[in-house]
Amino acid sequence: MISLASLFRRAKADDEADPTIEVSAEVIAGIDKAEPEQADPLKQALAERDSLVQLCLYALDRARSAGVVERIEEGLAGIGVSAIRPDGDLFDPARHEAGGTVPTQDVTMDGVVAETEVVGFADRGRLLRAPIVTVYKARQP
Repeated sequence: MISLASLFRRAKADDEADPTIEVSAEVIAGIDKAEPEQADPLKQALAERDSLVQLCLYALDRARSAGVVERIEEGLAGIGVSAIRPDGDLFDPARHEAGGTVPTQDVTMDGVVAETEVVGFADRGRLLRAPIVTVYKARQP
């Protein structure tokens, strides 16, 4: 948010008592060109939240400590961003990304997620990142 006081400056005059204030035409023209995010605090706050969530996901992918990973996931969960680990669920290409398959003799396990390779995330139900999973594939006799 731009402070109006920052847009003005006192005119330099020989007489210090002169209260004249100058405003450049560029400054006045720039007021109308303010970006919508600056004009709407809610939009700006939501955009900043999205940026912070993405930054947390970036940090989470690079965290080496299980405690750090747990703490970041707890913090994200506190603001409505949930981790997606679909182990044991039926593979759904609309919600999951297949990273590979693992053979199984049990035909009932065919198409079931065996393991989550990369955790996915959803923000209040909106998919941010699909989990990358390994899927059981039944061996052909």
